[in-house]
Amino acid sequence: MTLPRFHLAFPVRDLEEARAFYGGLLGCPEGRSSPDWIDFDFYGHQIVAHLSPGEVGHRSTSAVDGEDVPVRHFGAILTLPQWEEMADKLKAADTRFVIEPQIRFKGQPGEQATLFFLDPSGNALEFKAFADDAMVFAK
Repeated sequence: MTLPRFHLAFPVRDLEEARAFYGGLLGCPEGRSSPDWIDFDFYGHQIVAHLSPGEVGHRSTSAVDGEDVPVRHFGAILTLPQWEEMADKLKAADTRFVIEPQIRFKGQPGEQATLFFLDPSGNALEFKAFADDAMVFAK
């Protein structure tokens, strides 16, 4: 079965910053663009950075396993080796983490590697990985 792709539009304060961050640091290939937006291939999904400086930044957090998780966030579920590579890449780029790379829900259903950081516009991103894919929706 082929999984459907998702589409996410989000605000940014500056398109060139977004292009450097998503295209450069995260390695997301760029698709179409205009003076007001840029499409990126985000692990096979379409995300669109829209120029809207008044809408940027995360504002609220929620407690999850002892951490203050940004309520509005997006990201990708990677394989564990991809996640480790991403964590190393972000550390090498001196990324300021909102939540440092760690294992959440240790020894429980849904155990996962996770990390959170902000893009230049203050949008929160989470990258996570599961040692066992059956744990993605485990209760």
